[in-house]
Amino acid sequence: MRRSPFVVAMMVLTLANGAVQAQTVKIAYVNSQQILASSSEATAAQEQFGQEMEAYQAEIQGLEEELNGMAQRLEQQQLTLSPEARQNREQQLQAGIQEMQQRAAQLEQLAEQRRGELLQPVMDKITGVIEALREEGQYSLILDLGAGAIISADTTLDLSQQVIDRLSQATDTGASR
Repeated sequence: MRRSPFVVAMMVLTLANGAVQAQTVKIAYVNSQQILASSSEATAAQEQFGQEMEAYQAEIQGLEEELNGMAQRLEQQQLTLSPEARQNREQQLQAGIQEMQQRAAQLEQLAEQRRGELLQPVMDKITGVIEALREEGQYSLILDLGAGAIISADTTLDLSQQVIDRLSQATDTGASR
């Protein structure tokens, strides 16, 4: 019995469709911003980050004040300075501004790196809890509302409170030891 290619293709599609229908896709979501806001560890990390950033901000503020002073002196003395001396001071001021901008960019990069270092352990815990919930609930996919990828969803699919509860249980258990 010889089958035409069309019949074979239809049989393959029918079998494939049945296999796809047999797999149920279970999806949920979390709101990472809500989870972070309710996490005492994340709050502590943010507070530590804020304290460490005060030194960076003080350094930038000191540089700005120094440059403002240079600019004011230049403005006050520009009538008494020779053209060469005025040009020299303007160049020094421009070099100072450029140096401050470079330092500010360096400090910003260091700040972002430090923020990542402080929050990474918290994020690892949150990810672990989410992964455990995914396995327990047999979810195929868990999305993040906080990332702005979800436009509309059934609120019964939101696992955020379960994540928050488990994180606080882990914190309470860790604190009681």
